[in-house]
Amino acid sequence: MKDLNEILGMASRVQEELQRAQDNLDKIEVEGAAGGGLVKVRASAKGRIVGVSIDDSLLAPSEKQMLEDLVAAAFNDARKKADEVSNAEMGKMTAGLPLPPGFKLPF
Repeated sequence: MKDLNEILGMASRVQEELQRAQDNLDKIEVEGAAGGGLVKVRASAKGRIVGVSIDDSLLAPSEKQMLEDLVAAAFNDARKKADEVSNAEMGKMTAGLPLPPGFKLPF
């Protein structure tokens, strides 16, 4: 069995690596789109919304309901992509850890 100090040191290094990975997620951007790209939402892999782009053709009052639906769809698309990138990035970090099957870290 490993020395307790060695185990604690290893746990500390793993925690630092996971924190760096979490910090990096806010720098990775994804783009969600709806309406064939008429509405786009940029988000960080942590889910922070960075920007929204709406095509000028949708700015007519008669298009209000469709625009609202497209914005919601683009947000959902961006969130889904952010989750996928986040899970992939965190999976890289935890790939070498001896975690029990099904164990998920609180991120």
